[in-house]
Amino acid sequence: MDKMDGIKAHFDEEAEQYDGIIRKLMPYYTHMVGTIANCIPFKRDDEIEVIDLGCGTGTISRAILDLYPNAKFTCVDMAPNMLKMAERKLWDAKGARYINCDFYQFEFDKKYDVVVSSLALHHLVTDEDKLEFYRKISDSVKPGGIFVNGDVVLASYQWLHDMYIEKWKEYMSKSVPMDEIEKSWMPLHYREDSPISMMKHLEMLKEAGFNTMDIVWKYYNLAVYLAMK
Repeated sequence: MDKMDGIKAHFDEEAEQYDGIIRKLMPYYTHMVGTIANCIPFKRDDEIEVIDLGCGTGTISRAILDLYPNAKFTCVDMAPNMLKMAERKLWDAKGARYINCDFYQFEFDKKYDVVVSSLALHHLVTDEDKLEFYRKISDSVKPGGIFVNGDVVLASYQWLHDMYIEKWKEYMSKSVPMDEIEKSWMPLHYREDSPISMMKHLEMLKEAGFNTMDIVWKYYNLAVYLAMK
């Protein structure tokens, strides 16, 4: 798990600056966050159980809490400093739990109405790792519950993915020097991230036990998709 140790160290170091960095690097990040929160199919006053996998600084959970003030949260992240930021951001979330654990070690201890994740599942290294974790997620979703994820994805064809990367760099270059993109951020992406295609995600979700899947929002290599039991 040397790779995971490196990722953990990276995010621990970056926690204080993460919210500013992610908006510069991820195309239309605010749109992605809003889309994830708006996909949740419950009434605003419902006391839903939510687990945020790879919660980071708590941005997704914060967006959900703003829409569902009675939601109960479990926030999971491998980086302790990210969890500290999340706890600060979710100061008014009653009874929230914060679990410091990576996806390889984490075991669900209950079932949830809502399972969410963002920019985290691509850190699972192999296809087998991802499918196994999808099976765990599927088993943890209550009947009528939902899984929503926002993440980096590959294209189904190399020429298409090359275009995805160019569009990603084009977006980053609006606020980040191209030299920094080429020498820092892209090498970090290739070193730490193991994304798969959108089509493969849908296949895995079906194999993991979900009945219905859909793609809600997509901007080249960034997608929000959901699955329901």
